Amino acid sequence: MIDSLSPTKPTPKQPQAEEKLTAKVTSFELKKNDKYYAWLFLGPSILLLTVFVFFPMIRTFYLSLFLTDTFGNPTVFVGLKNYTTLLKSASYMASLKATGTYVIGVSVFTIVFGLLLAAMANQKLRGIGFFRTVFTATMGVSVSVSAVFWLFMFNPSIGILNQVIKSFGAKPIMWLTTPSWAMVAVIATTVWMHLGFTFLLFFGALQSVPKSLYDAADVAGASPRYQFWHITLPMISPTMFFVAVITLISGFKSFGLIDLMTAGGPTNATNLLVYRVYKDAFMNGNYAQASTEAIILAIIIAIITFIQFKLLAKRVNY
Repeated sequence: MIDSLSPTKPTPKQPQAEEKLTAKVTSFELKKNDKYYAWLFLGPSILLLTVFVFFPMIRTFYLSLFLTDTFGNPTVFVGLKNYTTLLKSASYMASLKATGTYVIGVSVFTIVFGLLLAAMANQKLRGIGFFRTVFTATMGVSVSVSAVFWLFMFNPSIGILNQVIKSFGAKPIMWLTTPSWAMVAVIATTVWMHLGFTFLLFFGALQSVPKSLYDAADVAGASPRYQFWHITLPMISPTMFFVAVITLISGFKSFGLIDLMTAGGPTNATNLLVYRVYKDAFMNGNYAQASTEAIILAIIIAIITFIQFKLLAKRVNY
């Protein structure tokens, strides 16, 4: 009885304290070794980026400061003379103007037509699923197949477009041999290629807009145009911003269609900056000038992208 009433002896806390201390030490060691795990996982990516991105960029800038032989080996250091000479060149200014026309045309029409098709496909109509599939079909078409398809469409003798024009009694258009029409042709082809991906992005954005916003607008008596400008566009503005950036950068990098359809012609009307780099380096053997053009092109893309972020990011509603 006395033993049952005696107070219970406190259990020793030393083992628990030792366990907590051991856990803390182990945690500290893991944190201390985190940097080694980070290098282990990031190492392969950093190695690939160094070999295929960083080193070529540094090498390109290095060659732009020299004159080179036909094998790309630097011979004479000229500093920034390649840049000043290039910026004074009339042919380079013509390529810069053609690139600006092409990029603006591709960006504007891709965004406008992509948004219109997405708005149409977002309607609840019978058979609209079929058209949604058709609108995205261009995503699975390669550059070479697209070029062959549109070369046939633009053929001055048997092309479908000229056959339609002839049926109205008009003269056929030399699409790829007339400078102004050649630019129209490559812009139309590029827009057609980009349309599937752009449509898919806009359609997904439209599907995510809450229907309750439109219901409230209908109750308030808002017109469809008012709903589009004050509900739809603000709600899909992040997607529009993303599409604008990637479309513009893609336009600057366009090479395959130009090479297959016009090869920079006629009379250098479609000789875009990126195609000019290719011709100067691998056809003319002037690696110094090609490197200079590549650096200027990278600077132009960076500046325009920065301006886009500064001007358009403020209008994006997240």
